[in-house]
Amino acid sequence: MAPSALLPVRASGRVLLIDPADRVLLLQIRPDDPDAGGVWLTPGGGLERGEESAAAAARELTEETGHVAPHGALMGPVWTRHHRFLGTDLRETYFALRTDRVEVDRAGWTALERAQLGEHRWWSLPELRTATDQRFAPRRIAVLLPAVLAAIRPGGAGWTIPPIEVGV
Repeated sequence: MAPSALLPVRASGRVLLIDPADRVLLLQIRPDDPDAGGVWLTPGGGLERGEESAAAAARELTEETGHVAPHGALMGPVWTRHHRFLGTDLRETYFALRTDRVEVDRAGWTALERAQLGEHRWWSLPELRTATDQRFAPRRIAVLLPAVLAAIRPGGAGWTIPPIEVGV
C-alpha cells in the first residue's frame, strides 16, 4: 500500500449521541455494501472546505438524525481515530452530546447516505459488550464508552483530558 502521505486525506467529525438511558445511537452501513457492510458507526461525516470538525459533526448529526447540537453543546473532542480505508487516509474526530429525544429523522439524508446506510439503533453498554456477532467502528467502543458516559452525565465533570486515539 502507498505511504499514508500519498493517500487522499478525509477528515470527518462524528458524534456520540447519548439518550436519557445512556444508550448511544449508531447507524449501520447496509449489510450488502461490499466494502464495509454491516458496520455500526456514529453519525458524522466529512468536513466541508474551511469547516472545523465540531461544526461538521454538528451539521452531519442534524442531516443524519434530525438532532440539533446547539452552538457550543458538543463535548470534546473525546476521541480521534486515524486509519486507512479504501485508499483513503481517514482522520475522524469524535464529540459527545446528550439528548432527551430518541426519534431519528432521515429526511436530511443525501442520496449517498440513503444508498449506504441501513438501520439505526440505540445501543446500551451491556448490548455493545455482548454483541459479538456485530462489527463496530471503532471496534473498542464498548471499552471506550464508559468514560464518555461518566463525563456527560448530568453533574458530570465534562471531558477534561485530551482526546483519546481509539484505533480502528
